[in-house]
Order: sequence, then structure tokens, then C-alpha cells
Amino acid sequence: MATRRDFLQTGFGLTAASFIGVPLLGCASPPAKAVAKAKPHAPAPQQPAIQLASAAPQTELEPPPDIFDAQLLDMEFWLKPRTISVTRPASGEKARLLYWKDGEIIDAAYQELCHLLRDVNGKETAPIDPKLLETLWGTQAFVARYGIESPVEILSGYRTPDSNKRLIEQGVPAARQSLHIQGKAADIRIPNLNAEVLGGLVRSFRQGGVGYYYRNTPQGGWIHADTGLKRTWKG
Repeated sequence: MATRRDFLQTGFGLTAASFIGVPLLGCASPPAKAVAKAKPHAPAPQQPAIQLASAAPQTELEPPPDIFDAQLLDMEFWLKPRTISVTRPASGEKARLLYWKDGEIIDAAYQELCHLLRDVNGKETAPIDPKLLETLWGTQAFVARYGIESPVEILSGYRTPDSNKRLIEQGVPAARQSLHIQGKAADIRIPNLNAEVLGGLVRSFRQGGVGYYYRNTPQGGWIHADTGLKRTWKG
């Protein structure tokens, strides 16, 4: 199987780190002027830090793992403030928002993210599942560790039932009971990251379903991420 580095389309600096296997932290339901609190699990016992050789000045650092795996993250990663950068190609909007800090969702930033993930065609906004935002942020923050600092492109977020129906009538891949309608799904890309690698990373968060949509275009395909049942498919 091709390795992670075979799929990366840009260079990046290699870093070495010690990891602790801990479950993904979850967020509560969306705030209605009341913030949601994350409920972290107890961290696993500390593992010894990786010792880097210091004899030869030209010694390379240990490379990152061949497969991105969100389960190999320490508690510090999940407790730090969460700032996410997103773009909406359909509307040309861009934003970089600190939306979570000290265990609480920042309501103003959450509301702005819901607007950014709105139904651009139906021109309606709905609450977005914070667990979905957590996956999007975690994916972006994870690859940033390896020098890939790109915004998350939101191709589709919330959809009204009418918008979803029109997509089906146009032959666009869309489920009749799509989780997009519930604000629990997003179709995403990260520039300079192959869709297969991105999908594998999103899947490793174990938050829900992951769909792989490959397209022979300059932009490539995209990944569907949701917070429903854990499942995978190709469309």
C-alpha cells in the first residue's frame, strides 16, 4: 500500500514527538447561548519520550508515521485552544476563528462557523454538530504538525431538504436522508493533501461516516465526513 508520504503533494519539515493513545474528546450539543463543555477521558499512562541521536550533526529526525492516525494524540493536543481556518469556494468566504477554549465553545465563533457551513444555495443556516467541528479542527491541526498549514475547504455543509432534493434530481451523489440536512455532515478538501490520505485521517477520528469521492479534476476529489454511524463508502 502506498504510504502517506507518497500521497502528499507538497514538502514539509519532519518532526519527532512522543504520543499517548487517548480517545477522541467529544463536545456536547450546540450552544443556544449556552456553551458546550468537552468531556475529556482520563489520559493513558505516559510513554517514554523518543530520544534523538545527538552524536552526528547531520542525523535526521524520525519521520512521521506512514498513516495519519488521530488515536495517536496526547491529551495536550485536545486541551489546547482550537482555532480553525475554513474557506467556502462557492461564496468566496474565508475565516480563521478561535471557537473553543478552556473546555468551552465560544458562542460568537460557533455561530459564525454555522453561517460559514450554511446552505449557500438555499440561503439558510442551521446549528452544526460540534462533534463535526471537532473532527474538522482536529484534522487540520493534526496535519499542521507536519507542515501542511492549509484551510479546510467546505464544499457542502448544511443543506435544506429542498436543496438536497434538487441535488438528487440533478444526479449529484446525495442520500435522501442525508445527514447534511441535520447539520451533521460536511464535504471537505484540504489543499496539498490527497483525498485518500485525508479520508483515512478523518476516519481515524471514529466520529462517524466517511465517504471517498474521487474526481479527475485539477482540484481532485473530496471527502464526506459526518457524525452518524461509523461506516465508509466510495462515491
